[in-house]
Amino acid sequence: MRTIILCILTMSSIVFQAQNREPEAKALLDQVSAKVNSYENMVLDFKYVLDNSEENIHQETRGDVTLVGDNYLLNILGITRIFDGDKLITISPEDEEVTISTQNTTEGNTITPSQLLSFYEEGYNYKMDIIQNIRGRKIQYIKLTPIDSVKEINYVLLGIDINTKHVYNLIEIGSNATKTTLTINSFKTNQPLPETLFVFDVSKYNDYFINNLD
Repeated sequence: MRTIILCILTMSSIVFQAQNREPEAKALLDQVSAKVNSYENMVLDFKYVLDNSEENIHQETRGDVTLVGDNYLLNILGITRIFDGDKLITISPEDEEVTISTQNTTEGNTITPSQLLSFYEEGYNYKMDIIQNIRGRKIQYIKLTPIDSVKEINYVLLGIDINTKHVYNLIEIGSNATKTTLTINSFKTNQPLPETLFVFDVSKYNDYFINNLD
């Protein structure tokens, strides 16, 4: 559970140093950022796969996330996380518990789901990699290498649909022989959303333990 959430919600924060960024790769990444920033909201369905051949581990799960600016609603493994711009609410039906806290996005290895499609803007060198045809879609991969070489990430491959300028998948190769792949199966934009989507209604959870950390 922790590993899956970290892949979706976290990426190592890396100290800014001298950069080695290929202009062609930067131009494509800038197009992706501009496209993402042009939407009022995004609704993504995704698949997450973790593989470690040395430990004989293979795990798969699916989830979805709705993004409006910095606000998000994430569903994965039966757990819901809501960020309303101020508070992070984690709802666990299995434990019948709600945890409420102030999300600190400045901590060492945290990015929010809203940064998932733009995490590469700082902390990585990058260059163009291979192009693959995946089910009729032309996917251009960009290889991102952490500027801080002591981090646990060897490199990241970011797959971008050349036609839509949307992120197709993200493949992270760790220094511990772990490969994690996040594939976006459905990418919807500018959807009609309820105004209360990011509002936590405590009255719906009278039987839950409310753990307010602040």
